[in-house]
Amino acid sequence: MSDRRVFRWASTSARLLVGTLVAIGFVIAVVTAVSLPWPTAAREPVAITAMPAPSASVVVCPGGLLALGRELEDAGRIVTAAPQTVISGVAQGRPVPTTRPLTTPASDGSAPATAVVAEPVDGTRTDVAASGSSTIVAEDLSGFAAAACRPALMESWLVGGSAATGASDTVLLANPGTVAATVQLTVFGASGPQVPAGAGELVVGPGAQAVLPLAGLQLGEQSPVIRVTATGAPVQAALQTSITRTLVPGGVDQVGATVAPDRIQVMPGVTVTQNPDAEGSSDAATVVRILSPDQDTTAVITASAVGTAASNAAPTTVPLTAGIPTEVDLGGLATGLYTVEVSADTPVVAAVWQTTGFGEGADFAWYSAAPPVTGEGLFATPPGPTPVLTLANPTEEPVTTAVEAVDGGFVTEVTVAPGESASVRLSARTVYLLEAGGAGIRAGLSLTGDGALAGFPVWPSDAAAPQVTVYP
Repeated sequence: MSDRRVFRWASTSARLLVGTLVAIGFVIAVVTAVSLPWPTAAREPVAITAMPAPSASVVVCPGGLLALGRELEDAGRIVTAAPQTVISGVAQGRPVPTTRPLTTPASDGSAPATAVVAEPVDGTRTDVAASGSSTIVAEDLSGFAAAACRPALMESWLVGGSAATGASDTVLLANPGTVAATVQLTVFGASGPQVPAGAGELVVGPGAQAVLPLAGLQLGEQSPVIRVTATGAPVQAALQTSITRTLVPGGVDQVGATVAPDRIQVMPGVTVTQNPDAEGSSDAATVVRILSPDQDTTAVITASAVGTAASNAAPTTVPLTAGIPTEVDLGGLATGLYTVEVSADTPVVAAVWQTTGFGEGADFAWYSAAPPVTGEGLFATPPGPTPVLTLANPTEEPVTTAVEAVDGGFVTEVTVAPGESASVRLSARTVYLLEAGGAGIRAGLSLTGDGALAGFPVWPSDAAAPQVTVYP
């Protein structure tokens, strides 16, 4: 081997050795750097906490009773069949709310839907309550209807009505805002959920009400449930429902929306006016409609007379198929005031249909589910029969509630035992404040008279807007 080759071999070996030592040193340095704590500098981001300016409180009243097909030459013409008398108010010391009519498709425009507006005061939101009622006796419509005026929502559920023969039901969509709303209606029926043709992108203009015949959405459907989804602006959804039996009108009602499905749905204040053995009582007089939108499940229905702890009948267990409404007859209930509860392992929507009879002069009502009231609930009693407030306590602890007229003319406290209900007789045309006592009380208003039946739940007052944190 020459001297030159020996030198090259030695140089290469030296470079490899140096490279290996450098790599080992680098690895040791990295491991040491990772394992040892490094000095840190904590710096809190700049944050500004602000309270949003409160907006006006707005609720929408569905308006007077509407009639379709009264004129043979123009069967699609909508006319006002009866006006709606509205009672509204706010808490003591707040300015009187204002009302503004919405554009109505009724050709006469005599009793349109109205928006009731309460402006904020001194940086705080003003809660507003309103309700309305209508009475009619005509060849095509007869009965008493009462409804609470509700805020517009981005999603709501209508449980009630029918598109079968004899029914003349309409879906009412009101937009009290200043921009147009695009609405999709999903009808759940015997064939499952469907978006009918033309119901996928309904445009409801600002300050306007749209009216759609239910038969035009799902002709022949006997037990529909409708999901109303809005984009662009919230809408207030309601349902006008009526029935005619062999040319004899059998009642009319305005049905409010349910906010969302829940595992427990409570309908307080269901009024039974006929004993099971009364003449004509062989027909189903008390019917519960239930829908599980997404999953197969089993529902348990209990009906308890107000003032008692035990159910007046054995609980009814009902299997539910996802997306298909189910109706259950609660036959055998004696005359009285009841709370009906539906519970399931998955969220459901439910409502109870009740009638005063099946002959001439009969009326019916849909009792929608009542949401829990944990704080306060402001509500108004409409003109009509003596209103009765039913307080249901589905919790495991007693709840003491207070009911007070905002004008100071009435105040009472009611303690409701666990699993029981209690009732309070109130005055018509009055605004009341319900203080729920911190628990999930459910409340419903019932109005029952000669040939008159109606009811609607009490909703909690709108919560104040929370503080907003901004990071510049």
